[in-house]
Amino acid sequence: MGDKLGVFICSGYGIADAIDLDALQGVVNDECGADLCELVETCEGADLAAICEKVTAEELGKVVLAGPSARIYNAADLPQASMEFVNLQDWVVRTHPAEDEDTQMCAEDYLRMACARVKGMSDITLFEEHSGLDKTIMVVGGGLGGLTAAKEASGAGYDVVVVEKEEQLGGYAAKLHKSIPHKPPYREMEDVTIGALIDYAESSDKVTVHKGTTISGIEGGPGLFDVTLANGEAFRAGAIVQATGFTPVEPTGYMGYGEIADVITNHQLEEMAANGGIKRPSNGQPAKNVAFVQCHDSRDADVFSYASSIQSLNALKQAMYVRQDAEARAYVFFEHMKTPAQYEDFYRSAQEDAGIFMTRGSVSNVTDGGEALTLDVDDTMLGDQLQVEVDLVVLNAGMKPVAADGELIRKLTDAKAAVAEGPENAKYEESVTAVEELAEHDGAEILNLNYRQGPDMPALAHGYPDSHFICFPYETRRTGIYAAGTTRSPMDGLSVREDATGAALKAIQAVEMLSRGETVHPRAGDTAFPEFNLMRCTQCKRCTEECPFGAINEDEKGTPEYNVTRCRRCGICLGACPERIVNFPTYNVAGTADMIQAVEVPDEWDEKPRILCLACENDAIPALELAAEKGLELSQWMRVVPVRCLGSINVVWIKEAISNGFDGVLMLGCKWGEDYQCHYIKGSELMEARGSNIKETLESMSMENERVQLHAVDHTDAEKVAEAMAEFDELIEEIGMNPFKGM
Repeated sequence: MGDKLGVFICSGYGIADAIDLDALQGVVNDECGADLCELVETCEGADLAAICEKVTAEELGKVVLAGPSARIYNAADLPQASMEFVNLQDWVVRTHPAEDEDTQMCAEDYLRMACARVKGMSDITLFEEHSGLDKTIMVVGGGLGGLTAAKEASGAGYDVVVVEKEEQLGGYAAKLHKSIPHKPPYREMEDVTIGALIDYAESSDKVTVHKGTTISGIEGGPGLFDVTLANGEAFRAGAIVQATGFTPVEPTGYMGYGEIADVITNHQLEEMAANGGIKRPSNGQPAKNVAFVQCHDSRDADVFSYASSIQSLNALKQAMYVRQDAEARAYVFFEHMKTPAQYEDFYRSAQEDAGIFMTRGSVSNVTDGGEALTLDVDDTMLGDQLQVEVDLVVLNAGMKPVAADGELIRKLTDAKAAVAEGPENAKYEESVTAVEELAEHDGAEILNLNYRQGPDMPALAHGYPDSHFICFPYETRRTGIYAAGTTRSPMDGLSVREDATGAALKAIQAVEMLSRGETVHPRAGDTAFPEFNLMRCTQCKRCTEECPFGAINEDEKGTPEYNVTRCRRCGICLGACPERIVNFPTYNVAGTADMIQAVEVPDEWDEKPRILCLACENDAIPALELAAEKGLELSQWMRVVPVRCLGSINVVWIKEAISNGFDGVLMLGCKWGEDYQCHYIKGSELMEARGSNIKETLESMSMENERVQLHAVDHTDAEKVAEAMAEFDELIEEIGMNPFKGM
């Protein structure tokens, strides 16, 4: 595309009633040097189609569209040109008084800023391999989740490769005696159906199965994964579904487990039931009275984190196993009975059996009397102390993901423990070093990825894969790799099937979008990848360390090695680089700096402050637009610049703003923490961590630290963003104007 600039200003949406459009056109023509500036009634439907025709006819390579939010547009309907949007409707008309001098100045500044940014954009060229990417889906794990993903992906027409470390397919599901109900009326146990999935995988011409082997290594990225197996076989895959399942948490040392033979786990009882009946391990005799102890230590977070509703459902199912002998009795003691949704009917079915005794109670002790085991129970439901004699005690063992087990995790756990003991520990210094080195290497050795940040999916607490658990549940921090089933969370068989189907669809989405040169969520559809000016690289490694998705490896000298198909276009590498060598064609350091410089900053005596608001596009921008929809008034001094993520903010922009007379900088980005998460995992946290750099910048300019602030918001925080702006206005009024103003 060429460099001709076209600007289209909507007169609808109440814009013409609030703003002098002739004056706005004057700014565009006289100051911004537009080759074409036109007023249009709307930016939708036939009007948008006419804009596209005009862009083609006039050979416009750069286009500014000023009207409603950019979020209303479908990319396929937009002109084929470098685009920048100005949200006059929300940021000006709805949130400022009509026909006001400051409102007019605000609108004019936004046009100046948009023209400045779009002029700095360059053409997008797709990466060379985009049309030749492999679309094979590799499924790691041959259990219920893996085989379901394989069936769904192959059924959609994709080649699938299944890698299973055991000699037989089926995983834990193949060891079950019966299944909890998966269909109405949800009252009776069902036969296990894993056999049909195994038959499908082993007979389908779309599915290749590798049993009894593991993955030696994976090179490359999505669409270009070069996989080598331990048995020497190699192939290329486009995306990966990891469904490696779980291992039972052994309740060693609790209620006599490991010491009393007749105290077992629910997983051991399942194996008994599937292989000839429920018997006492101590003497081989049938167990006539069986106690099930649920949530055996909910106060222990490390143990209880692996418990879920499936443990309650398993206890009900196994109590029914016991009752298949009409003379046998089952006792279920629980702190929490979790039977969500339709499974409440399964709970009722067990309650209706007079041979199943259930009560909320805490088992405090198990005593082996030889002939029987005695349980001491604090019955919190009835307020009584109970003693129950049984033949067998079954403890609820949680479901720990296999991905939480591994040598790297064990090393990291041991190192953290040594550090916690303090400097007096002989291994303290080496443990500190180990924690630093392994901080990002917190996955198991299953995939064995050749990623600078570690060989597997990074994990959250307790070993579950890290993803944006609110917006993108199947996503992980490794683009094109999707977690499914009990790898992602404890769950029952029906949920595993649904989960695996979702992960398979995500894998298909990834390979299809990559084949078009597009990235996946959160910036789904973006085709502009970053460019690195390595001539100026100082090998500081910040981009390779801070990239949330492991898109950047490094050579032996520390020079970045960018992998385009791993990238999600968040721009955090752009914000991390002190030398500013990383830029996107449509989002770059110079372009945003030009936007800041384009704002017309009044002189100090005009008493009209100017505040730069850097707002992340995922939560802050929607919150600002919601504030507009609610009719809230926003600061008339603010000039909002959308950024991909707070982590993509380069500190030079803040320095540029202060140097050009802005009185303050307000950053609005995603929340982070245990109950929320930045869309790019750690972007907001990274920006906060860079606060020391900002502080040093302000101090070098003899400026107050308060002039730069960061607020975490979510997309519904309309009132919060309006309040944050108002409070920041008051702060600037209190500390005074920027002394650099007018210099």
